[in-house]
Amino acid sequence: MSEERVESGERRTRTSDMVDKLLIERQEMLTLFCQTAGLEPYTQGEIDRGRLRRFCQVLMDYMAFGHFEIIARISRGEEKRASVVTVAEGVYEKILEATEYAVAFNDKYDSPAQDEFGQLEHDLSILGEELAVRIEMEDRLVAAMMA
Repeated sequence: MSEERVESGERRTRTSDMVDKLLIERQEMLTLFCQTAGLEPYTQGEIDRGRLRRFCQVLMDYMAFGHFEIIARISRGEEKRASVVTVAEGVYEKILEATEYAVAFNDKYDSPAQDEFGQLEHDLSILGEELAVRIEMEDRLVAAMMA
């Protein structure tokens, strides 16, 4: 077997492993998002701070993995397929916008002040919209990477 085929196979395996990890982290984040969004009404006495904090941690892990492991890998020129780079360039801004909103959400709710829960329902709604866009963009990127 040629060295080039072995290297190509190793890259495919690394890509597949990376995509699998992203999807596992995404599923955990979505599960916690649904659990957190189901905490209505959002009054100080009824908020499960532990669940909200856990959601924020998993959200940040998911965001970081997508950014530092996948997007940064492509940005560093480690992706050789032009089709993947083209898709990445097309989805990058939307992924970045969702990441920025998620970071702002985390900053606000990871250790919230007593009076910040009044906006939680609204902020979760916007976060849900941002996550939906990010997931759509990631799916485009994943499809290109797995092709």
